[in-house]
Amino acid sequence: MENWIFGFDQQRLLDACLVSGVSIVSYLILRAVLGVLSRRLATFSTRHDNAWYGFASEVLANTNRLLLAVFSLQIGLKLVELSPRWESTFNHGWFIALALQLALWVDAGVRLWTVNYINNERHNPVTSVIIAYMVRGALWSVSLLAVLSNLGVNITAFVASLGVGGIAVALAVQTMLSDLFASLSIGVDKPFERGDFVVFGDIAGTIEHIGMKTTRIRSLSGEQIVCSNAELLKQTLHNYKRMAERRIVFGFGLSYRTPVEKVREMPGVVERIIRSTPDTRFDRAHLLAFEQTALRFEVVYIVLTADYNRYMDIQQHINLEIMQALSERDIQFAFPTQNLVMNDPLFAASAAGKERQAAAPRNAPAWQQDGTRRT
Repeated sequence: MENWIFGFDQQRLLDACLVSGVSIVSYLILRAVLGVLSRRLATFSTRHDNAWYGFASEVLANTNRLLLAVFSLQIGLKLVELSPRWESTFNHGWFIALALQLALWVDAGVRLWTVNYINNERHNPVTSVIIAYMVRGALWSVSLLAVLSNLGVNITAFVASLGVGGIAVALAVQTMLSDLFASLSIGVDKPFERGDFVVFGDIAGTIEHIGMKTTRIRSLSGEQIVCSNAELLKQTLHNYKRMAERRIVFGFGLSYRTPVEKVREMPGVVERIIRSTPDTRFDRAHLLAFEQTALRFEVVYIVLTADYNRYMDIQQHINLEIMQALSERDIQFAFPTQNLVMNDPLFAASAAGKERQAAAPRNAPAWQQDGTRRT
């Protein structure tokens, strides 16, 4: 029955009709099974609110009809005897069709995942697109290499030649690739996200957009700052959006004229003020040091919110309460002063002479103004 495709006798004609009939029936059955399965999965997903079944339904809906026809033809050809050359050809066709259909299903799954991932506002859409393109590129590269290997192509030499070309391209676009992988690193590691308030160097602002090459920051003064992703990752960033609590350290100084009993009371006074303030947790208050002009106190407390405006309101309230407490106890804040002590006799005599001269009447004789009698 060799070379049956090119023959015209009755047996070969019957074989051709058999292959055609079985292929058509197989195609219709496969279409019906895939359609019913896809609809059942979609219905089950809607009824039970399960996204995975809907995901599988969408993937099955991306079955290629041409490849499905190739599968059906392969089923029909199994019923007749083929020459070794034709059988080898159709076996290659079977593998190619299967590899392409699997790649189409996986590609559809990646695209659906990307769409669902981007719709989530917490995720960076640029990073999602980059990851999707990388996965899809790797998928089709592997599929192409598998097809070439099945056709007898030496893929080792092919991949080696591509590697040399890839190195040349990478050197040409080194800066762009650096920013691209920096963007991917930001998306995967998530040191910051859109809406985070960050501070680095002399720049402070809110993250507006994370792109493939740059990140855009809206500063406190209103202008937009554009930073390279690679350079941004080299900085030490302070991310205040993720701060749950704020530890505050502040100090104040009292005059050295303050009695020791009142100085001893001050840590307790400050503690009562802070504990009575909402959204705070007292840590400590101590007489820290004897400075040149003040008795230095240090106070530490925790603000139980990351809101900066709320922190400033709390600090202002504490400052005013401390001022009120000091006023009630007749205690003064320390302020810088200078005391001039004159111990040199010559300097003291000169200063005394100038004081007497300034005190003498203007119409007095010169000898009285000089403080000496002329002879």
